[in-house]
Amino acid sequence: MTTTMQNYGLTWTTPDGTPRASTVAYDKPSAAEQKTALEAAGCISVQIVAVKPGELPDPQG
Repeated sequence: MTTTMQNYGLTWTTPDGTPRASTVAYDKPSAAEQKTALEAAGCISVQIVAVKPGELPDPQG
């Protein structure tokens, strides 16, 4: 049986309106924790996006 690893990144907009994207890949539970932390910091449009190994998401905007 083959195990497939799924990576996730995040995109968000900072409180001052700057689009950002994560520079690391997360597993799903860690991505969810990071999303919660970003929202608590006042960031908006926080999205968890699936990425392929070695890829990272592009900032929104």
